Amino acid sequence: MIQQQPSPIFVHVAQQPVESTTVADVLIGAIGLTGVLVLIAVLLGALLGGILIKMKHLRARRAGDGADSDIIHIF
Repeated sequence: MIQQQPSPIFVHVAQQPVESTTVADVLIGAIGLTGVLVLIAVLLGALLGGILIKMKHLRARRAGDGADSDIIHIF
């Protein structure tokens, strides 16, 4: 007795459609990234400015002057 083999079954899996990216999506992403970078720059600038002001006051106190002068020394 000869057995017949079952015919193969082919299944095609369709992928979900990919949502397209619009110009508005790109602009919103770019503006958001720019905002984050500006915020980081402002915070780092304020931190550095505070450090420089603190260093100036510490140098003046260490020199025994005590009073702020109008002369700015850049070292």
